[in-house]
Amino acid sequence: MAATAMFTVRSKLLTAQRSLGIGRNVAKMHIQAVPMRWGTGDNYAYIVSDDATKESVVIDPAEAHEVLPVIEKQSELKFVSIYNTHHHYDHAGGNEKMIKALNVPVTGGKDCQSVSTTPKDRSTWSLGQNISIQALYTPCHTQDSICYAFTDSKTGQRAVFTGDTLFTAGCGRFFEGTADEMVKAMDTLAALPKDTVVYPGHEYTRGNIKFARTVVKNSAMDNLIEFASNNEHTTGKFTIGDELEFNPFMLTASEQIQKRLGVSSRTDAMAKLREMKNNM
Repeated sequence: MAATAMFTVRSKLLTAQRSLGIGRNVAKMHIQAVPMRWGTGDNYAYIVSDDATKESVVIDPAEAHEVLPVIEKQSELKFVSIYNTHHHYDHAGGNEKMIKALNVPVTGGKDCQSVSTTPKDRSTWSLGQNISIQALYTPCHTQDSICYAFTDSKTGQRAVFTGDTLFTAGCGRFFEGTADEMVKAMDTLAALPKDTVVYPGHEYTRGNIKFARTVVKNSAMDNLIEFASNNEHTTGKFTIGDELEFNPFMLTASEQIQKRLGVSSRTDAMAKLREMKNNM
């Protein structure tokens, strides 16, 4: 099937049925990506809301002056919390201004600015009437890195907000962790249902592809390259299942990739991949 016709069957269905892209509201779980620091850090904040109750959260609103105007245009939303994926300033640095504006607590790792609650690993809670949320500890980029998996029980929609742990076709640098920890973090995310839509903390896809294409050589990679070349924003367009096809950092168990890297273990493969990416 021609690459121009579709990315994969799964991605085409995802687009047709969910369309969870920038500023798009779908079914019962509404997800809106808010670009921040565009051209410098290429960050995303996210607004997630439950349609039935309008209860909402905002994830990683580092630049309050860019996020608050978007929120102010949606006066029907009832914000109940700020979520941080980790403590770095370009994710948690806007917490104090957001707290002042919204009067809500902060959920995140223990080192996040003005944090109120640090959820336990694998703990779950609700947002509104239909959405359940699970905290997934993924220490490596930072030791307080947390991914948040959302599920809408009404529609079956699934999404995971991965901060700087997982990017489209890439992963975060090991600032506070080890290759073994990143292997475990990737395994945690790989265990999610394959149709879980991925929302990373940055738009790094085109840069990640430059490296990933030297390691992963398949039709999924070819189609990702085409998609990214024609779309500035790729967040919310790919799933965990897609990442398991084209993201080298999620493919460390592949004997073919280990052989290509000249290693014989997943940890060594992860370390080698990160070293090669850092040196590009």
